[in-house]
Amino acid sequence: MSELKKNISELFEGWNTIPNWLSFIRIALIPVFAILFVKGYVLPAVIIMICAALTDLFDGKIARKFNQVSNLGKILDPIADKLSQMAIVIVLIITYWENAIKYLFMFFIVKELIMIIGGAVLLSLGMRPTAAEIWGKVATNVFYIGMIFILAFGKNGALCELTGFTLPDAVTWVLVAISAVCTLISLLGYAPGFIRQIKENKKSNN
Repeated sequence: MSELKKNISELFEGWNTIPNWLSFIRIALIPVFAILFVKGYVLPAVIIMICAALTDLFDGKIARKFNQVSNLGKILDPIADKLSQMAIVIVLIITYWENAIKYLFMFFIVKELIMIIGGAVLLSLGMRPTAAEIWGKVATNVFYIGMIFILAFGKNGALCELTGFTLPDAVTWVLVAISAVCTLISLLGYAPGFIRQIKENKKSNN
């Protein structure tokens, strides 16, 4: 338990940085997006999510350029991503509830639950989850681009009435499938690091 407390306290060392505040803003925008979408204000909801995605784009760049990388940021950024992605997936599942594609959307929720459980296991053992690898960032960017495009031009999309264009179902399936493949590769990419940390923890306790 002392190791866990020490690990958590170290997370908040040097936490007050611009990238971390951008992550806080991204998290705060999630309920705004959900409420607007549920109430039928789809275009404002999509704009809000685009803003949230942009904070994800800039926080990492700012952290590296101005040397504002922090232990909290390494955890907070993926948490903000997970919450944002789950919010998007949930509203898309609701939108496409009568379409079989909803099951493919559910894959993203399963992936995030696996990541959350894995992170909780590491924290309980006094270790910190590893930061996102390159495939994690690629999967996140592909997800945001594809899903925001679907929110804009898919079923009941924010820009369908304005542009007169709606994504064919086949294109929607392709966009979601590409994102799902990238997400699966990202998930598998975390496995070696997770297994290595578990083994190292067992050795240190023997």
